[in-house]
Amino acid sequence: MTAPAALTPGRVLRELFVSSRPVSWINTAFPFAAAYLLTTRQIDATLIVGILFFLVPYNLAMYGVNDVFDYESDLRNPRKGGTHGAVLDKRMHPITLWASVLSCLPFVVYLVVVGSPLSWLVLALSLFFVVFYSAPPLRLKERPFADSVTSSIHFFSPAVYGLVLAGAVWTWQLVFVFVAFALWGIASHAFGAVQDVEADRAADISSIATARGARWTVRFALVAYALAGVAMLFTAWPGPLAGVLVIPYLVVCWPYRNVTDAESDRATAGWNRFLWLNQIAGFGTTMLLIWWWLLTA
Repeated sequence: MTAPAALTPGRVLRELFVSSRPVSWINTAFPFAAAYLLTTRQIDATLIVGILFFLVPYNLAMYGVNDVFDYESDLRNPRKGGTHGAVLDKRMHPITLWASVLSCLPFVVYLVVVGSPLSWLVLALSLFFVVFYSAPPLRLKERPFADSVTSSIHFFSPAVYGLVLAGAVWTWQLVFVFVAFALWGIASHAFGAVQDVEADRAADISSIATARGARWTVRFALVAYALAGVAMLFTAWPGPLAGVLVIPYLVVCWPYRNVTDAESDRATAGWNRFLWLNQIAGFGTTMLLIWWWLLTA
């Protein structure tokens, strides 16, 4: 029997890097940066610290904790590895948990010092959902519907935090932006869960897709994406134009609207396209935010 490879510093760093899902870093750092910068309209130390926090430590905490507590099911999931997450060496589990805490700590301390009590609350809630999405005793990822809502919170809460930290004035139009953002996140998680229906059931893991079935979940995602587009129609100009950004997601989901549980892994092909769609949608969103910046200058 071959002895396991030594955990050299280089290997530890590589394992942590993969576990943090680098392809997703921008999905949490960008919402914070956009919200904070569009409110303060200046680049300062808090912006830089916040971007760095939501770029790497936040994602290491979110996905690293997930990889530790999903270890048994990940062993049986052929998708795991690379962008879909790591099957983390068991020797890496305590290292990953400690790295998650220690990498977040200095950033959180700084953000608490410069923030307000309300910003502390938002940051605390954001980190609460990051941890207990995967960790017991709550393990929200195994509570159907709560799994999709919590996953969505992971991505829109950095933007909420950025606005609160910067002292933004809330309007109904701004609320609709976050309604749309939340619906997009819920839809994305739900569709992503479809590809794991069989693997999750075999591992006795619950999710929105295992509870409702692949076909229902895809259709739920379609409705949530469509409602996200509708919600953007009630935002300040040029926000309504962002409604068209959901169309590519609808196009990708549509072919799987009748997928059965037995063939649910076919949805992996659709999910892989989402990695590119997110870049396109992010570009479109950035252009609209720049336009809004110029209109309100």
